Amino acid sequence: MSDLGSHVRPVGFADDLVRVWEVIGRKPDYWDRNVAFVANLLGMFFGNEEETRMLADRVGEMDSYGGRLLPILNIVYAGSGENLLVLERAPDPYLEEYFSGTAGLSLPDVAILTHEDYVRIGAGDVPESGEVVELVEQMADLSTEHIDGYVTDAALTGLADALGKRTCSTMEGSRRGNNKWLLHDYLESEGLPVPLTAIAEDSSEVRGCLAAMERAGFHGGVVKAPMGASGIGLMKVDSLADCDAVANAVPQHFFREGPCLVQGWLSPGQFGVTAVRSPSAQLFLSDESIIIFDLTEQILSGDSVHEGNESPPPYLSDRPEWREELLRQAAVASHWLHDQGYRGPASVDFLVTEHGGGKCTVYVCEINARVTGATYPSVLARHFMPRGCWLLRNLRFEEPVPGKKILDLLKDSHDLFVPGESEFGVLPVNFNSGRDGLIHKGQFLCLASSPTDSKLLHRIVELDLPCRFDRD
Repeated sequence: MSDLGSHVRPVGFADDLVRVWEVIGRKPDYWDRNVAFVANLLGMFFGNEEETRMLADRVGEMDSYGGRLLPILNIVYAGSGENLLVLERAPDPYLEEYFSGTAGLSLPDVAILTHEDYVRIGAGDVPESGEVVELVEQMADLSTEHIDGYVTDAALTGLADALGKRTCSTMEGSRRGNNKWLLHDYLESEGLPVPLTAIAEDSSEVRGCLAAMERAGFHGGVVKAPMGASGIGLMKVDSLADCDAVANAVPQHFFREGPCLVQGWLSPGQFGVTAVRSPSAQLFLSDESIIIFDLTEQILSGDSVHEGNESPPPYLSDRPEWREELLRQAAVASHWLHDQGYRGPASVDFLVTEHGGGKCTVYVCEINARVTGATYPSVLARHFMPRGCWLLRNLRFEEPVPGKKILDLLKDSHDLFVPGESEFGVLPVNFNSGRDGLIHKGQFLCLASSPTDSKLLHRIVELDLPCRFDRD
């Protein structure tokens, strides 16, 4: 059994008005309220259409990603159970049956609303008749007074006003909470470590900022837009000797939310760094408190694109002082997020550089003020196995397959997680379907009692699924 800690304890300062609590190893208390949740990934960039198109091109099957909320919505919004999940595409019926039947989860009601209709309604352009009107009336009739989404943007706020309901976060809190430039300024003011950074007010200043990183001894660098997700809004520079080409390629939409951060890229072999880690603290913010309910390790591609997560970070088991520093900085960063007006699930992402003698430097990289790719597995893992370990990977199938076939294969090979029967197993979190109605990609959560077992379970699943795939 992994030693994740099964206690509740305060993190931060005793005189904080809003306390930060560590509950790792226990199922946390979320909201005692219901919600209508609009799961629309295309709204994540607050109207920045260029970044939205880039995200759609990179991720694929965007309109089926909201299904990841299906198994967790009634856990996080744990009121009377009258929750409504508004998706762009209906979830796979066989996966829905697995959640409600085999896994024993309470599921929200589901309604369908396209991205185009969502934007229209948010702008006050509600048609006089049809399915959209019926959905608006259904949402208005819900007993809950709250509406939520990945971010609280103008469209969600407009929809809330039209329904006579309240958003869980303020629009300003949601927007500012996701802004890397504003966070960077705060971290510096609090004396927390930050990587060497230059501020580029527009694209004409990027080259000079990159040159400053080269003079400081860095081999590579990175340009970060204030707003981004899944590698969008981030340009990595592998060699600062070629910074001219990169500087000329930084698009203007990177500067929509403010200046860009230009930073040196910390990597092994430079400045005494022997290894680089990417942990993340999973948070839940209510009006009264901030809860840290999981510590995870991000699985990143060479371009820092998120590909999966695991918990706990395997290197923390014999480095308690690293763990404490992560929690301390998570408390500082999450207080800032709370002050902006954001409420709900979030994460603080870190960069940890390891040096000789077991020493390290911890940097807060960014805050994701929204449900993230690690929220789904963390909530489910802490629900089913509070002190367990987990690994989540995205698998894209070379040949699209029916959802029923995937579930049947997992069940027949005894890999499928069955609460009350399984000490370990695979829980399919979501299936991403294409226009053909088949499953092109899925998110698979491996639940086990140790990090080694969760990795082994994932390898077994790769062997048991007789269809070729890539980790995505």
